Order: sequence, then structure tokens, then C-alpha cells
Amino acid sequence: MNIDFPPPSNGIYNNANSSRQFANYLEHEDLERMQKGIYTEGFFNLTKNNLYKSQVINDIDGNIGQLLKTDAKFYAIHVNPSEKELQMMGSTEQEQAEAMKRYVREVFIPEYARNFNKGLSGEDIKFYGKIHFGRIRSDNRLNMHCHLIVSRKDQSNKIKISPLTNHRNTRKGVIKGGFNRTTLFENAEKGFDKLFGYNRQLTETFEYCNTMKNGKMETKLQMQEQELKMSDQSVDIE
Repeated sequence: MNIDFPPPSNGIYNNANSSRQFANYLEHEDLERMQKGIYTEGFFNLTKNNLYKSQVINDIDGNIGQLLKTDAKFYAIHVNPSEKELQMMGSTEQEQAEAMKRYVREVFIPEYARNFNKGLSGEDIKFYGKIHFGRIRSDNRLNMHCHLIVSRKDQSNKIKISPLTNHRNTRKGVIKGGFNRTTLFENAEKGFDKLFGYNRQLTETFEYCNTMKNGKMETKLQMQEQELKMSDQSVDIE
């Protein structure tokens, strides 16, 4: 599962102003699919499906109490399952879309909320999701993924929350709480495996990929040794 937070920019991810530009972008795939007679997925949140774009924009843009003009008003998140994961989520686009909404609602958003260490739950997060089924730069057969637009403020419009902060569960000073993206990625992965009964191989784990990309040489060697040991055990079982 590849989860990422696109950095704010002057383009579609410009989050210092209205969410309208980003919401418009999220509907770009719908017209092509409708012209081909293929069903589309509307926006969704924690409890409802097929929500209108206007509701998304009004709700996100109206939840900015006490934010400065230059402050981020929302954040974008990409949730991208691998082809193997998608196969576990269903055999049709509709099944995969329903599974994705279930995963976002039951696993990702609750983990996202918990990660701020402010006593928040999934019900406290104001967000909307939009499922896409294709990727322009991909040769994969399965490409379903989800875009999330998440408010900078919680549902009460009182608490500021940012997944891009560098604070990690701080308890003193002006800023309390924080956000640990590594912890989120690991827990969201474990939650996916439990929800769908997915038997994840070591080389598919976030820990393995992160270690091989960013770890020290000693740690990389230890991970490779673990991979070889597990591979040998698999051969012995066969």
C-alpha cells in the first residue's frame, strides 16, 4: 500500500485558498467514463456515498476558523493499493471501490486521527474521498486508487491538525501532539492485512521498502538476511 501526502504547490495542490481547484481536478476522470457508458463514483465521507462536489467545496472551505490567509486549509492524500492488494479487494471495479471505501472508513481515517495524539477518532476528521480507476503513466492492469481531501481543522472547527508537521507527540510547549507518518504507514498496512486477510510478504512491507531505501547499510543487510531466511523456510515447506 503506497500512501503519500503531495506537498502544497501553486497548482491543483494549492491548499492556502479554496478547495475548488482540487475538487474540480478530482472529477476529471468522470466525464471520460460517462462518455463510454462506464459508471463513476461520487465523493464519499465517513458515512455517506455519492456526495456532490459543491458540498465538498462548501464544507471544506467553511471549516477554516481562526486560520490565517496563508495557512493551509486542507491536505491531499493518495491511497494507492498494489495490484496484488487490489486482487484481494475484489474482482470487479465496483467491488474494489466498495472495498476501498471500507478500508478508508474503518482503517485509514481512524489511524490518521489516532496518529495526532490528541484523543481524536475517525468521527472527528472532516474529509472527502474520490476514487479513480486509471493512471495515465501506468501499464498495470489494475489501477484503482483513492484521493482524499482532508480539512486542516477537525469536525468541531476548533483543533488544527497537520499530517505534514515535524512534531512527534510533543507534550510541552505551544504545540501539543504531532504526527508520525512512519507509524501511520505501518499501522495502515497492518489494518489492511487484517481487514482483507492479506498474507503480506516481507518484501511488500513498508518496513522492508523503507529500510532498503533509507536505512543504514547494516540495517539493510539484516533485512536481506531476514528475507533469505524466510525464502529458505518457504522452500522447505514446499
